[in-house]
Amino acid sequence: MPKSIVLLLSLTVSIIPLSFGLTEKEPLIDRSELPVLEPTDLMSQETMRVIEMLETLHFNNEEISDKTFTVLIRDYMEDLDYNKLYFLREHEQEFIDSFGPRLSMQLRHKGDLDAAFTIYEQYRDIALDRIQWVLDRLAEDWAFDGDEEYEYDRSEGEWPASIEEANELWVKRLKQEMLQEVLNEKTVEESRERIVKRYERQLRSIKEFGSSDVQEVFLTSLTHLFDPHSTFFSSKTFEDFSIHMRLSLVGIGALLSEEDGYCVIKELIPGGPAKNTTDLKPNDRIVSVAQGDTEAVDIVGMSLRKVVDQIRGEKGTIVNLTIIPADAADESERRVVTIVRDTVRINSSRCEGEILEVPTENGDTMKMGVIDIPGFYGSEEVDEQGNRIVTSVTADVEELVIKMKDAGVTAIVLDLRRNGGGLLNEAVDMTGLFISRGPVVQVKDPYGKILPRTDRNPKVVYNGPLAVLTSRYSASASEIVAGALQNYGRALVIGNESTHGKGTVQQLLPLEDYVLRAYHSKNKAGAAKLTIQKFYLPNGFSTQQKGVVSDISLPSVDEITAVSEADLDNVLAWDYVKPARSFVEMTLKKSFVDDLHNQSEQRQIKLEEFAFLKERINWYQERDEQTAISLNLEKRKQMMEEDQGFIDKMKDQQRKLAELNFESTEIKLDAVLKEEAENEEEEETPEVSKSDTAPMKEDGEFADNAEGFEVDPDAEQTEVAENETDEEEDEEPLPEFDIQLRETLRIMVDAVNASPNINDWKQPALPLASSKSRFEKLIN
Repeated sequence: MPKSIVLLLSLTVSIIPLSFGLTEKEPLIDRSELPVLEPTDLMSQETMRVIEMLETLHFNNEEISDKTFTVLIRDYMEDLDYNKLYFLREHEQEFIDSFGPRLSMQLRHKGDLDAAFTIYEQYRDIALDRIQWVLDRLAEDWAFDGDEEYEYDRSEGEWPASIEEANELWVKRLKQEMLQEVLNEKTVEESRERIVKRYERQLRSIKEFGSSDVQEVFLTSLTHLFDPHSTFFSSKTFEDFSIHMRLSLVGIGALLSEEDGYCVIKELIPGGPAKNTTDLKPNDRIVSVAQGDTEAVDIVGMSLRKVVDQIRGEKGTIVNLTIIPADAADESERRVVTIVRDTVRINSSRCEGEILEVPTENGDTMKMGVIDIPGFYGSEEVDEQGNRIVTSVTADVEELVIKMKDAGVTAIVLDLRRNGGGLLNEAVDMTGLFISRGPVVQVKDPYGKILPRTDRNPKVVYNGPLAVLTSRYSASASEIVAGALQNYGRALVIGNESTHGKGTVQQLLPLEDYVLRAYHSKNKAGAAKLTIQKFYLPNGFSTQQKGVVSDISLPSVDEITAVSEADLDNVLAWDYVKPARSFVEMTLKKSFVDDLHNQSEQRQIKLEEFAFLKERINWYQERDEQTAISLNLEKRKQMMEEDQGFIDKMKDQQRKLAELNFESTEIKLDAVLKEEAENEEEEETPEVSKSDTAPMKEDGEFADNAEGFEVDPDAEQTEVAENETDEEEDEEPLPEFDIQLRETLRIMVDAVNASPNINDWKQPALPLASSKSRFEKLIN
């Protein structure tokens, strides 16, 4: 599983204090110019404090064993050398023999980082030698007519057993890099020049990698042994901690991470410039950045800080991102996305409503409301006139629900597929719109204390038929809402097999509060972000790892492409606690759910759109199972042509299917309508017609992850991957065709036909002791 290392951008080089078979050339870098790497007294203090925090404040609340410190050596090596290209197999045992027996004592009682620095310095030496080898090898002739294949993800494999094996891996890696450029319409010489610049930039990155960076990678490797969301920030990174938020609020509206040298888009902030373009999606890889009309800068291998500096800029300026799309048919595919930098617009990131006319079997239509909830936001601001402006997802959902009720909808769907979390209190309050009162979530701390979070407002805004549409990207607070409504038998949960499964809370702990002042009087201390709490639903079941299991699951590409909590390393286990006091669990009747499921399956057999979806899923499945790719130019061209033919066919089918889209009416919040009217009035001038004016939106901030939730959401996309490399500018845009939402609405029609009274849908849940099959389903 790819690991996102905060600063170390896969300095792709594995060093061995032996010859790679280099030619006699003047070294590219004078080793004496490298920074002197050594830990400080402050770093030692930070190390001891982090270990103490992990043992006392982390949710696990347990002492670190000597075995864990030995495992740390391998994990640290993997974080330095993710794709197993630099170290040799023998290095791991050498490091374990040298440091394993005494590492626990050194770190716990002295904060001695000798192991971290020794291992990194050997890695750095190997890296420098390997880059010299790479540049020498690049000068030779290249042929792409063999039968070799390149294994592009070696993270689960072993390090090479010998220098010769490592050299063979590197020859294939370079051939793949060259081939990517050639397939992207570069000459061999142009390709060589671009790759040389890339490795020269890695040399600069190595030179800039300092002592605090070594400490950060090592201690983050340690915290990740507890869970994937706990991490360590060096003082430098802690000072820049707001970099993600500044980027999301002032730049393009995207959160970035690094994976194997690539800058990867992990999240698009609702309301941000990146989210508002259909050309950029999570898991796209950015390979170059251009400011306006200037020449693009290759950023592969560039440090994340420098990448962010390239992407961020003044509001209103243009940045051009060259990306490898997440759903690219081939690694050589490139797409240029132009974005105007702007602040995240608060009204653009708020809930949106829609009423759809869903056909029934008797030829009529049934009105169904859909509310898209991008996150559990909540903020309080003061505008330029000094007016207090309060924004709340609960208030927004309530407003949309009332408007839908007034319009006569028969049922409502809450769409949480794009919702990665947010404010816990908003999740509790929003759940309360649909239940009279009662516990919504239970929060457990490291010491076993459980605190219920309860909806105490007896007001129910809507008591009609309700569904929650989820995906693998529905995480944290959205899982609380879906799970609580399911526990009360209040809603059908429809979507992927289960949600993301992140049932933990993190807290940022500045180390200056724990380190003696004498050690950080001159230098600032870093910080630790630790998992300190865990979520449980009212019935006592955790959302961790297993998420919320759907009552009715629908086929989706997300089941293949999405990374869930259970896919990560060292995740906290699923477990359960006692049900919340006074909570009476309700469950949907099995016969009711089975009937709905059977009717849905019959439609999936008959409807053309599900044949279309199945073909797409199979295509993604085949690519997901691929572990290697051909290094033969003609074979790759043929693969690209076949894949592009498939993509074009899928696009044509989607355009045809989109003609079947249900009739719909947009339902907007009053604040959005007011703002649009004001902006239209302001921008309507004699010189510019209304039709040519794009409504402007007021700047604002998006309150994201305020409870410490770390999310990695993505939207359920029914669009086929688009290769726009040679696309004509006037090509017809691909219309949206949301298969999962369409079927969810049909299921709700069936549910209403069965009974419009939701009390007929549910019954008291059986105790787990008398419902063995239900318990086994939850724990397996």
